[in-house]
Amino acid sequence: MTDPGLTAVDGLLVGHSRRQERPTGCTVVLAPDGAVAGVEQRGGAPGTRELGLLDPANTVQEVHAVVLSGGSAFGLDAASGTVRYLEEKDIGFDVGVAKVPIVVGAILFDLRVGDASIRPTADCGYAAARTATANPVAQGNEGAGAGATVGKWLGTERAMKGGLGSASITTADGLTVAALVAVNAVGDVVDPYTGRVVAGVRDADGRLADARKLMREPPPGLPGTAPNSAAQNTTIGVVATNARLDKAQATKFAQMSDDGFARALVPSHTPGDGDTIFALSTGTWNGPPDLRRIGALGAEVVAEAILRAVEAAESLEGLPSATELGTTRRER
Repeated sequence: MTDPGLTAVDGLLVGHSRRQERPTGCTVVLAPDGAVAGVEQRGGAPGTRELGLLDPANTVQEVHAVVLSGGSAFGLDAASGTVRYLEEKDIGFDVGVAKVPIVVGAILFDLRVGDASIRPTADCGYAAARTATANPVAQGNEGAGAGATVGKWLGTERAMKGGLGSASITTADGLTVAALVAVNAVGDVVDPYTGRVVAGVRDADGRLADARKLMREPPPGLPGTAPNSAAQNTTIGVVATNARLDKAQATKFAQMSDDGFARALVPSHTPGDGDTIFALSTGTWNGPPDLRRIGALGAEVVAEAILRAVEAAESLEGLPSATELGTTRRER
């Protein structure tokens, strides 16, 4: 049976949009009935929207959408289109005179892939929301992963294609935990179970160089990391569960799930990326909200989603994919 990814969580819909002129786009996660949300933001160069309202001490309890976008800070505009779509559907926080859609979001840097003047717009966010469904999540060069890259430790000329991935786990008692991640890392994607690199920085012959070795023994004549790629990264995602959590619990869920970044990305949370993960709780399952279990599963599905992102990606504009190099788990 095909893993549907994030849409395995009842109450969530996923849609993608991408610009035709160059590889960039956005991915929208809709929660039409609302979802309790939290966030963990550990990267040093974030681009985000409405993170403050996710503080457990603040008033609003639910969000209606999460927007993940390419385009660097320009891509934050995509969320405006999702707000417009939700308003048309009469979805939002009721303030009496209107229903205000609560939309949070984050962006990644993909401006070096094609014409940097072309970015996701509000129309992209609207289109992604309009096409959002409960179908299995499309992966690879989709939505926010359209222009994503990995392995920029020695510059973009040594990089590979990143992408969008999704994974889920449903336990015997009905608990579901799922993740969706747009992978745009400076370093490598590593299988945490074997320690083998799946995609990342390449050597002069085009083979995987292993960022862990480069950090210890930089190549002669080259810096430890290429300065022009040091702040052009960011991996962003959503982890979700059907368990019933409050905002404080959703925040802890996000914190524990963020460990999946550290398991599958080497390095992660650097000063030059904005690694951010949102957590959603739809509350459609009435089992006990055991955060030890839910958070542990969250880290597992986040790491798996990262691996699937690069394994589903397709080569693009001189950026080889893991499939092209024969480095995916299924090809070994």
